[in-house]
Parts: sequence; structure tokens; C-alpha cells
Amino acid sequence: MKAVRFHEYGGIDVLRVEESARPSPGPGQVLVEVRAAGIQPGEVMIREGARHDRWPATFPSGQGSDLAGVVVETGPQVRGFAVGDEVLGYTHTRASHAEFVAVDDVNVVHRPDGLSWEAAGSLYVAGTTAYATVFAVDPVPGDTVVVSGAAGGVGSLAVQLARRRGATVIGLAGERNHTWLKEHGVVPVAYGEGVAERIREAAGGGVDAFIDTFGDGYVELAVELGVRPGRINTIRDWRTAARVGARTYGEGSAACAVVLGELARLAARGDLTVPIARVYPLEQVQDAFRDLERGHTHGKIVLRP
Repeated sequence: MKAVRFHEYGGIDVLRVEESARPSPGPGQVLVEVRAAGIQPGEVMIREGARHDRWPATFPSGQGSDLAGVVVETGPQVRGFAVGDEVLGYTHTRASHAEFVAVDDVNVVHRPDGLSWEAAGSLYVAGTTAYATVFAVDPVPGDTVVVSGAAGGVGSLAVQLARRRGATVIGLAGERNHTWLKEHGVVPVAYGEGVAERIREAAGGGVDAFIDTFGDGYVELAVELGVRPGRINTIRDWRTAARVGARTYGEGSAACAVVLGELARLAARGDLTVPIARVYPLEQVQDAFRDLERGHTHGKIVLRP
């Protein structure tokens, strides 16, 4: 089978698509023929070695956690899944950017009717991270919540989940994404110089909670706006969060099939939009990451083996 590999830490040029042995499912595992697999900013940091102390790579290293596809083989003791089932899920073995991947059966759910392969294959990391960020700040009707990076992979889901809790949501994003935010009930505000004044004007009063999906000073901005540290959550600026007492709930805080299944059902019903920025064939994995690393992407970038 074909699979993405890198043999050393480095830039995009270390990524290769190589022939690799097709895995066999072990006890409690299913073998999935991958139809779609999202890519993540965290994979960039791992590939570059920036997270070696926390997530060291063993070379040659595979890549990828999100996945959606069809079960083609089951190992012993598998419960609830059979050959031919369409599923979405995740793996913690850095292996989903490939034609086949062996996955623990507790880490997959059935793909509901109406959910596209691209959305299914990119939902786990962004979706569970967005779910955790909203849970962390606990919005209620009458609250005003600001979300930075509101059109990105995590932010675009976080604004929708916060709206479902009844909050007024202000989304920080470039002007080209303002129409999309308005269509989803979000008040768009341009980022950059003067953003604090624009947020105050859009809020028409105080800000109750702040979800930071971007980093780059937004935790300090939330404090400046008078948000209590316990209702500030960041998935990027952990150092400042520790200093001011903000929260750092992310993907790991909601990393389970139960949450993924709930998000998948919302998306299948049309109650949660999963924006797909672009889809690349597996062989163009370098191009996909160039796209990702340019930043300002609206939604998810997806690989199709």
C-alpha cells in the first residue's frame, strides 16, 4: 500500500509517499481502507521536531490521526463492526495518511447517512478540539463569546457549537470569511490593529468568554477585554495561559468516540457545517501541507488516498 512517511525531522520536503506493508488488524481492531484523512497543524510541529520532548518520532515515521473509510477486515474480538461498514474515527499511531490503517474498534463510529467522506475524514481533531474549547468556557444564553481564528478548522466549528449553546458569538477572521460567519449566525470582526475597539463595539457591552484558536496575543487581549481567566481557553498559547490562569482544553480533553459520534450526527443532519478548504490526492501531500502552512485557510484540508 502507499503511505506517507518521513525519515528525519525537517520541512515539507522530508515527506514521501512510499510503498509500505499493508497492516493486519490485531485483537479488537478493524482494518480500514481510507477514503479521506484530514491534516493538522500539530502534524507540522511533530514533523519539524518542535514537539520531540512530548511526541517523539520513531523513524521512519508515519503521519495522520483523522480518518474515514470502509472496513475491509476485522481482527478477533471486534464488537459492533463488520466488513463493509463505513466508519470515521482516529488513530494515535500516526498512520491515517495511507491507503489502509488498522484502528482500535473503540476509536471508530459508523458514518451516518448524509455525511460526506471529506467531512467525516477531517472531523476528529478539529471537532473534538472545538467541542472541548466550548465546554471549557461554558457559554449560556445571554453570554457574548469571542472566538479567534473563527474561520479556521477548529474555529469554524467552535463558533457553531457556541451558537448552539445560545450565546452571541463574535468571530475574528479576515474579511473574505465574514459572509460565511454571518450565514452561521456569527458577528464577524476583522483582526489586526484596533481589534479590541471593534470587539467592544460589536459586543455592545462586556465580553463574557474568549476562545483562542490562533495564539499570538489573544489571551492577553481577552484579559484586556475584562474576561475572567477561568472563561478564557486557548489551544495555542499555553505559556500565557499558565501565567494568567486561563484554561487550555483541547483535543485530548474530548478525545473519544462518543463525542465524535455526536458531532458526526450533527453534521449529517446539517446542524453543524464542516467547511472543506481543499482536497488533495495522497501523492500531493507536500502540496497539501504547503497550503496548510500558508495559514488563513477556511476549514479543513483533506487527503484522498
